[in-house]
Amino acid sequence: MYKLIIVDDEPKIAEGMAQLFPWNNIGFDAVRSFTSAREALDYLETEPVDVVLSDIQMPDMTGLELCRKLLEKENVQVVLFSGYQNYEYLRSAIQMGVADYLLKPLTYHALTETFTSLKKKLDESSPPEPEKPQNYYDNLIKEVDGYIRSHLQDASLTRCAKRVALSPSYLSRIYKDYSGKNFMDRLLELRMEKACELLSNPDYRAYDVAYDVGYDSPNNFSRAFKACIGCTPSEYRRRREAQRE
Repeated sequence: MYKLIIVDDEPKIAEGMAQLFPWNNIGFDAVRSFTSAREALDYLETEPVDVVLSDIQMPDMTGLELCRKLLEKENVQVVLFSGYQNYEYLRSAIQMGVADYLLKPLTYHALTETFTSLKKKLDESSPPEPEKPQNYYDNLIKEVDGYIRSHLQDASLTRCAKRVALSPSYLSRIYKDYSGKNFMDRLLELRMEKACELLSNPDYRAYDVAYDVGYDSPNNFSRAFKACIGCTPSEYRRRREAQRE
């Protein structure tokens, strides 16, 4: 399945397209829908996808701007749609190399035709990989975990993918399949594991712990720690000290 996100500032349209159209029947998994292009960009920083289906007219950032940012740095296909038959929109979209340009209201036939063709294109550009032995995946998981542990301050899926010579979307899929966890969930888990270790040492200030595990704000660290561990860093430290007495 190829991963797809949908972006439209009208919630009913975004959610409706994600939930009602039978994406799985043509080889796609609509993993998320967004009503903000900027939120979609933030998501794509850590969770790469294969295709972005986006409206053009949005208040925070147009679909064309979103497309330009994506095509500058990501290997992703973009399908744009609009309620306006605007020649300038179409010309700009073609110049940027979008996979297709559709007009609202989006019909079942138009979506099926576009995404069936797009799946064929994706299949041709990503031929099946020869089957690998289980220890390949075991070693890959260990290498990813080792990278995260040594880069808690600035770990990212994109950097990790470059290190292991895989695309971010493929690494994300393989890591989830063979470890049972998303890359970002594992990063958070290992950050909290390290934070607990450092907080057990009274010589470390909470501010230093936050920085060492990748947080630029003690408040952000405290919120994340409480959400994961169930108490604040200071409460955790007091409990550890009480246990040692």
